[in-house]
Amino acid sequence: MTKESIIKQAYEVAVERYASMGVDVKDAMDKLQKISLSMHCWQADDVSGFENQGGSLTGGIQVTGNYPGRARTIEEVRADVLKASSLIAGKHRLNLHEIYGDFQGKKVDRDEVEPAHFESWMQWAKENDMKLDFNSTSFSHPKSGDLTLANPDDDIRNFWIEHTKRCRWISEEMGKYQNDPCIMNLWIHDGSKEVPASRLKYRQILEQSLDEIFATDYKNMKDCIEAKLFGIGLESYTVGSYDFYLGYGAKKNKIVTLDTGHFHLTESIADKVSSLLLFTPEIMLHVSRPVRWDSDHVVIMSDDLMDLAREIIRCKALDRVHIGLDYFDATINRIGAYVIGCRATQKAFMQALLEPSATLQQYEAEGKYFERLALQEELKSLPWTAVWDMFCLQNDVPVGEDYIAEIEKYEAEVTSKR
Repeated sequence: MTKESIIKQAYEVAVERYASMGVDVKDAMDKLQKISLSMHCWQADDVSGFENQGGSLTGGIQVTGNYPGRARTIEEVRADVLKASSLIAGKHRLNLHEIYGDFQGKKVDRDEVEPAHFESWMQWAKENDMKLDFNSTSFSHPKSGDLTLANPDDDIRNFWIEHTKRCRWISEEMGKYQNDPCIMNLWIHDGSKEVPASRLKYRQILEQSLDEIFATDYKNMKDCIEAKLFGIGLESYTVGSYDFYLGYGAKKNKIVTLDTGHFHLTESIADKVSSLLLFTPEIMLHVSRPVRWDSDHVVIMSDDLMDLAREIIRCKALDRVHIGLDYFDATINRIGAYVIGCRATQKAFMQALLEPSATLQQYEAEGKYFERLALQEELKSLPWTAVWDMFCLQNDVPVGEDYIAEIEKYEAEVTSKR
């Protein structure tokens, strides 16, 4: 038998097995097909970007590793993203930071950036059937320091307000061009190494800055606000904490971003989904994998990721939750890191979509908690992998470990020569 025939045979068995539990496999596959992950451009080049600023990465974040083959130009980033996309089933988005503008070798400060600096990105995305998302960039700049939008210095604060306003403008033009809302994420590193004399002071300033930034209404972009637990060198106090942005988002009807690496390691991000859905319009996810801190390891199919995917499906919230990836691993092949993370995320959602939720809910309603737990355990060994293999086959991407050879070939022919 050929590999393809084995996959199809195993799939037919899986369809029957799941049908016996009241699960429609085709419906689950159709729903997974519609999930577009927002791939992050910064995995390709270690968050370097294309400004003329130079200098090292600052602002409480850090990339570790020096694996050869880092993308150095816009062309190389685009080539790497397309290669990774060719190994991932479905159609996905690309998430850009402002520092990835097409500046044509000219120095453009962050309060001067315009939609024109992203026209080539919009054209490229359209040519490759991708949609774009966007981020303001507050780190790695002479005016970053420890405080940006929460800075008491009016000159510095106004510089970053102008930058963020322009990023919203760029996002609006992206959304208009692609006829699909561009999601603009706002994350700042503002904080302090020690506890400040007044926590309230800086949060009041940040609230005022956000009110000024969001004063203009747009129709083709969506605003997201992202919290963080701490940054390197800013461990004791983060102005934009989760409580701050949750309150602001609920009050001002903004999307709150949940980065899975931005919380205490024992904190359940999945548990936050149902609460946010009650009080905020939508949710943005930045899927990462923290190891003892926000170390942005490559996403794998972990229990935390599985729990998050299940919660979204159980809430029937696929139309209100946007899923992006956010990690930067420079210790391994960067294209491989993309593919592992995206496919792991899809696998988690596939298993969640194959869950016999009606049966589980019935057990719960009848107080059959043993039966509920027993079925949840048995689901772990059901033939979901056969469905996943067929999903890949139907999308004409490598099945199983076959993508490893594809990435090794690309490394030998392309990235190793950089």
